[in-house]
Amino acid sequence: MRVAVVENMKNTGLGALDEAGAEIEWFRVWQDGILPLDIASHDALVVLGGEQSALDDEAHPYLPELARLACRFGDAGKAVLGICLGSQILARAYGADNHLGTAREFGWHRIGVTAEGRADPLLSALGGEFTIFEWHADTFALPEGAVRLAMSSVADNQAFRIGRAVYGTQFHFEADQAVVEQWKAEFPETIARIAPGWLENHAELAAHHGVAADAAGLAIARAWVSLINPAEIGILSEASA
Repeated sequence: MRVAVVENMKNTGLGALDEAGAEIEWFRVWQDGILPLDIASHDALVVLGGEQSALDDEAHPYLPELARLACRFGDAGKAVLGICLGSQILARAYGADNHLGTAREFGWHRIGVTAEGRADPLLSALGGEFTIFEWHADTFALPEGAVRLAMSSVADNQAFRIGRAVYGTQFHFEADQAVVEQWKAEFPETIARIAPGWLENHAELAAHHGVAADAAGLAIARAWVSLINPAEIGILSEASA
């Protein structure tokens, strides 16, 4: 399985996804703006998070092309995954509005799974709710034709699916305890500003939530990787030709 991973911000990290098992090719657009030339060389696409908004084309001119690329992967029946900013880019790609600065969440939070989510392969192993890490201020409207899979009191659209295997998750399921430790070390000033007291309480919070969140994140990662099916992609591509 060949997966193109678009990193929108330096040292984002794959966390739980790295353990799920796939051949990764990195595209560090924060460094050079280079995206995959086409969809033929990869079986799936992952778009990671970042500090920019999904509409910040002036500072990040690759964003419109990334949105179009995600649609091309999805239209070909290939698996697509957008995490946090990535989910916001997917929403934009499929014609939905982004809402900037209206839904701030940080730290480990409880996420509710919808009836559709409990029946969906991505979240079906997690029951009616689960704990996972969040770090965002923006959110988005649900794209037309998308299925809402998860929600919270702050952001109605925590996870959605379009078609066979195009998924967006507002939450950072890939952010296991090791990734959170890395973020804590790299961004202490930002965290102290947006979540006063969190740094001081991190050890207690991690002890209380970390194991369950890591297990949920790994289950989601493995479920998504299981949807990358090159043989099925070939059949779908031939049918659409």
